[in-house]
Amino acid sequence: MLDDRYSLAFKLYPYERSADQDAAQPVRHPVVVVGGGPIGIATALDLGQQGIPVLVLDDHEGIGMGSRAICFAKRTLEIADRYGCGTPMVEKGVVWNLGKVFHEDRQIYDFNLLPEAGHKYPAFINLQQPYFERFMVERVRELQATGTPIEIRGKNRLDAIEVKDDHVVLDIMTPEGPYRIEADWLIGCDGASSPLRGMLGLDFEGRVFQDSFLIADIRMHNDDFPTERWFWFEPTHGAGASTLLHKQPDDVWRVDFQIGWNVDRKEEMKEANIRRRLDAFLGEGLGYDIVWSSIYTFQCRRMKQFRHGRILFAGDSAHQVSPFGARGANSGIQDVDNLGWKLGLVLKGQAPESLMDSYDVERCFAADENILNSSRSTDFITPKSKISHTFRNAVLQLAEKHAFARPLVNSGRLSLPCVYDNGPLNGEDALPEAPARTRPGAPCPDAPLADGFLLDRLGGDFVLLTVDADAPEHLDVGGIALRRVKLSVNDDTTGALAERYLGGATSAVLLIRPDQHVAARWAAFDESAVRRAVGHACGKE
Repeated sequence: MLDDRYSLAFKLYPYERSADQDAAQPVRHPVVVVGGGPIGIATALDLGQQGIPVLVLDDHEGIGMGSRAICFAKRTLEIADRYGCGTPMVEKGVVWNLGKVFHEDRQIYDFNLLPEAGHKYPAFINLQQPYFERFMVERVRELQATGTPIEIRGKNRLDAIEVKDDHVVLDIMTPEGPYRIEADWLIGCDGASSPLRGMLGLDFEGRVFQDSFLIADIRMHNDDFPTERWFWFEPTHGAGASTLLHKQPDDVWRVDFQIGWNVDRKEEMKEANIRRRLDAFLGEGLGYDIVWSSIYTFQCRRMKQFRHGRILFAGDSAHQVSPFGARGANSGIQDVDNLGWKLGLVLKGQAPESLMDSYDVERCFAADENILNSSRSTDFITPKSKISHTFRNAVLQLAEKHAFARPLVNSGRLSLPCVYDNGPLNGEDALPEAPARTRPGAPCPDAPLADGFLLDRLGGDFVLLTVDADAPEHLDVGGIALRRVKLSVNDDTTGALAERYLGGATSAVLLIRPDQHVAARWAAFDESAVRRAVGHACGKE
């Protein structure tokens, strides 16, 4: 069900005949991405901005209809900012940091996802996925106008694949018939049902949860709900076993009802029955229009491996989680952030092909973390036995009056970037008195500076970040141009820089990867140690 006024289906890359279709022999491309959704387009942006030619194949001609993913986390916005499209997303999105948890008709407690100041981006924005995708495609168009080698081909469907030792051969179907191309590297971003994964005979491992949830996006005529995340356990309105309320742009609200496993989906999707649930929740007499609705079930599963030779998988094609915690699209964007710089180094001859094994190791680790958190959320929201239901409600009762119990309440542990503890690329940590949040493997937290924000200064290169320490302005390490960002605690009068990067130390030197994760850290610059750490982070040791 979709209100025409809410249709965000933009035909952004209509089918055009390509030169490859008229070539006498299959044309070879360095990178081909299958799937033009948010993960596929993000991959194109990442690689294209490194100067690497990338071709995106999509079986549609633009952005799909329906809001689908709506919660985009701070880390995703920071990555989008490096791609050049973070600002319009925040300008369009609904910014929120606060949430409330209810049991029956009582508020149990509230929470703030970003209680500390000094960050460029908020904890979350709510933004319908079609807008998110559109901003990325518009950024692609801007880059194409300046010669960035990104191409998107709509109505180009992958029909078959042949795997060779050092490339793959792809059979493509178009409205004008088939053609064939080759790719040095193929990246699967074609969603949860992933035709590419099926062609290779690969599958998921994990759990399928037997429950159903009804989504209704509505435009209310008048409302007084604040811009917060509200979650009800066992709401007294009886429209669902749990209910979630979020605000989106365009005065649209997302209502999510838990409706059980043994339901007649066709019957539940009738407008009269959707309105029956909404009226019970909102109260009779509140006017609204239904702009989109859907029923979903979910699973917490992943591929055993994300790398298969020259073929890599990212996003929903590699892993799936429940929607509780907004870990789907956000974790997919982090896949791209991890994959892009590594594949860039390999294609430029600056790192061995084996570096791509670290993509599999680190993002499988992240997927397991997301699946664990998502499964725990689901088990808490939907108890599977009378005993677990009793325990869950006892926790809710304690949380109403006692702060110690609130961390046990799980209405969806919201997405945070993964720390690659014990990751294969982590170097030494010779600064034990510094904060754990900036240990090797951790993503760099932002901090305010006199001229902006820290993450803007770091960019997307290998960086040597010094805080009250000295180091060469530039250093070439095996073809890797290491750029220095030199700071002092005096650059931030709020104290956030010192708190987040020094702790008990008086100085710090950190090697930062292109995805803004810490690779190693020391108290002072040591050229031999830095060279070892860069080589290790590039998979050369």
